[in-house]
Amino acid sequence: MENTDKIIEGTITHSVLHKANTRGHADHGWLESYHTFSFANYQNRERMNFGVLRVLNDDRVSQGMGFGKHPHDNMEIISIPLEGDLEHQDSMGNTTVIKEGDIQAMSAGTGIFHSEYNKNKDQLVKFLQIWIYPNKKNVTPRYDQITLDLNDRHNKLQQILSPNPEDDGVWIHQDAWFHIGKFDNDFSTSYELKKPGNGIYAFILKGDFTIGNITLNERDGLGIWDTNTIKITANSANAEILLMEVPMEL
Repeated sequence: MENTDKIIEGTITHSVLHKANTRGHADHGWLESYHTFSFANYQNRERMNFGVLRVLNDDRVSQGMGFGKHPHDNMEIISIPLEGDLEHQDSMGNTTVIKEGDIQAMSAGTGIFHSEYNKNKDQLVKFLQIWIYPNKKNVTPRYDQITLDLNDRHNKLQQILSPNPEDDGVWIHQDAWFHIGKFDNDFSTSYELKKPGNGIYAFILKGDFTIGNITLNERDGLGIWDTNTIKITANSANAEILLMEVPMEL
């Protein structure tokens, strides 16, 4: 991990760099998981969270295997499938399958139980599991899932999550905005933060990027705060990035 001041879009900002090979790693046979922040048996005092972003797990679940029914409360839980089909069931009566292009959000609130399984017997399922601290506690549990048009993220940032039910993407109880972009080589764009005081955590899904003067490779993470705008440039073809704008104060 690298904590340092960097020049992002011409202004001095604060940043933290998490290279892919420095993440926590757990191999349970049926589940292989990489933890950007402390989770389960991986505990690192310097990696507890980035603002209200508490968990960023990069999971691979074997054929037909999965997480049995287990509880959550007072957390906003977002699942982003990257490959394969993930079957979801919960105590609110929802039974569904999420796949690449889908976004799932749950407000655990006063408490829910859910399970997640690889629906297929012949391929892995890969997905990101993200936990966000809510800005309201003990809300009524809720579930939200949508399917997005993957073409809408080609050379632009597609909004997949926000605090507003009427906006594009799913919504959660927090002043957070998520975007995914898939860019051609040498394509550049800028992202302007939506709320003063928020920070942004970039996670590289595929390929290579430069943000400001920082080079990032696949599965690297970069947190930036005390800035209003960041410039993003793809350094490879079909490079894909997830941007998570979140409040920095818990």
